[in-house]
Amino acid sequence: MAQTFWQRLAASIATRDSLVCVGLDPHPGRLPDGYSSVEEFLWAVVEATADVACVYKPNVAFFEAEGIDGLRALEAVLARIPADVPVILDAKRGDIASTADAYARAAFDWLGAGALTVNPYLGADGVAPFLAREDRGVFVLCKTSNPSAGEVQDWAQGGVPLYRHIAECARAWAGGREIGLVMGATYPEAVAEIRAASQETWFLVPGVGAQGGDLEAVLRAGLRADGLGVLINSSRGILYADDPRAAAAALRDEINAVRDGLLGAPREAGSDARARRLARLLYEAGCVQFGDFVLHSGAHSPIYVDLRRLASFPAALQEAARAYAALLEGLEYDRIAAIPYAALPIGTAVSLLTGDAMIYPRREAKEYGTRRQIEGDYAAGQRIVLVDDLISSGGSKLEALEPLLGAGLVCEDVVVLINREQGGAEDLARHGYRLHAAVTLREIVAALESEGLVSAADARRVRECLGG
Repeated sequence: MAQTFWQRLAASIATRDSLVCVGLDPHPGRLPDGYSSVEEFLWAVVEATADVACVYKPNVAFFEAEGIDGLRALEAVLARIPADVPVILDAKRGDIASTADAYARAAFDWLGAGALTVNPYLGADGVAPFLAREDRGVFVLCKTSNPSAGEVQDWAQGGVPLYRHIAECARAWAGGREIGLVMGATYPEAVAEIRAASQETWFLVPGVGAQGGDLEAVLRAGLRADGLGVLINSSRGILYADDPRAAAAALRDEINAVRDGLLGAPREAGSDARARRLARLLYEAGCVQFGDFVLHSGAHSPIYVDLRRLASFPAALQEAARAYAALLEGLEYDRIAAIPYAALPIGTAVSLLTGDAMIYPRREAKEYGTRRQIEGDYAAGQRIVLVDDLISSGGSKLEALEPLLGAGLVCEDVVVLINREQGGAEDLARHGYRLHAAVTLREIVAALESEGLVSAADARRVRECLGG
């Protein structure tokens, strides 16, 4: 069976150690000296960058504008792209089903593109003909990089902007298969928001360079925990550089340097990379400290975790919120309920990131005004997820649940950032609740030790304190 576009993309990235997408957009009147045709110019660019570009993205508009000669040039350019480098045809197609099917046949059957950019404005039946080609890829326009994008894409209903609704629809349309989103580099906060809700989705990111997008900001916002998930497109910056290969290689190296810096170590897969990044940010924020601390119980501990400090460190708080959002993605609920006090800024950050409504139980009912013990909007019978900073035993979680359950709310899941592995999960399970934790305290300590941020002796003392 032939490889899918996504498999070919993964192989190309691995071969070239690159997330660079080279846009093939020949602007009218900008044919460099020494070339007799557009196809000759683009052939030279492809030949120069084929060992650096993980994917090419010709914009069909620049070829269609030249009529039949332009379309013949596009065919000729596509024929010269190496077979192991996939192609995204940037055509932004979208129409009623029969017309969309015709667009799909043109892009995939005639031109042989591996993937296509698609406009979602017509809804599911306008996207389905493109997704029907299981071996091809689709990148749905979500939050584009142009200045006036917000006039339409930021329009909100019930507090949910249209671009976030599009991302949710795209996942549903894909039916569990891979689908990509076009996310402009000029809006890194939107990229972070959609990444939190779409952990595995590939983002095609225009807008770095000429449009002013900040590369590091968009990589910080959009990279997955494995250091992948983002394709950084550059068109003019590479095409019209004095040395296109040098420009492409410089962008690749800059991306890789940022990736390594964000992960704090050579790129690695999945949860290990996420734990390293989170551990480093928590340590730098002073949320994790080593020494000799007296706990509330009177016992001594070689480690102290204070996640209340997250409120003063936005980057660490954002990373924590993304970790919570990943845990929440597979759960069913109507509200998140944050426990005062440490979880209130965390819950707020998660709510802003995911769009989920938040409520919180007061430690004591108000003695004036509404005399409420639960703040926020809710109704009996709604399902909640209890959110806290960390868990040792389950006692404080069970105590916080009492007024929530008394108000008729339903809870089955508790979500925390750190599990200290001191019986909390088992305690909750005995009462019928499931615990979900982003990381364990052992994982935090192991990550900090591997990066040289904590001594082997301190790490050993913590492990001994934790029982192993």
